[in-house]
Amino acid sequence: MVSALNDACVEWAAARAVARGQSDSGDEYCVRTFGGCTVIAVLDGLGHGPAAARVAREGVRLMEQIDTPDVLTFVRRCHDGLRGSRGLVMSAAMFDGAANTMTWVGVGNVRGTLWRPRAAARRCMLLRGGLVGDALPRLQASVLPVSEGDLLIFTTDGVGREIEDRLLHGQSLQAMAERILVHCSNGNDDALALVARYRGTWK
Repeated sequence: MVSALNDACVEWAAARAVARGQSDSGDEYCVRTFGGCTVIAVLDGLGHGPAAARVAREGVRLMEQIDTPDVLTFVRRCHDGLRGSRGLVMSAAMFDGAANTMTWVGVGNVRGTLWRPRAAARRCMLLRGGLVGDALPRLQASVLPVSEGDLLIFTTDGVGREIEDRLLHGQSLQAMAERILVHCSNGNDDALALVARYRGTWK
């Protein structure tokens, strides 16, 4: 389902698939708006099945209580709240509609790609090993400039293949997310693809 809150500087869509033999997904996402800033996070509970789903949903619940758009705070609060659980991996990005920037950080293997159609360029997020709720690495966020129409793609490890540019064309974000799952999922784990399009300067 495509969403764009009135005060969000991005619109987004997500698609997910459950691992073979499972009925519940351990992959979740959270979208929050703070004035001209929008934070998007994708979480992947360790393993799969109901236990992974529970820890991912708890991570989303913790994020829904945060009152700042700082992505490092999102990761740290989630880490503190999930101590003693099986843990999860996650990536988060914050779009600043006034500064035309995106700040992102990742722990584990939720991959992030910024695709800039006008420049025909890609940037991949630097991922750091670790587990939110157990072994948090030293965090360092990266800041990138963004322009209207730029796409952020977050994928969990159930999406095992490289995403080709041809899958990212067209206006429908939902169609993009679903094409990524169809063409790139490995079927051995839960899979989630989230695609967000920057809408431009926030007023």
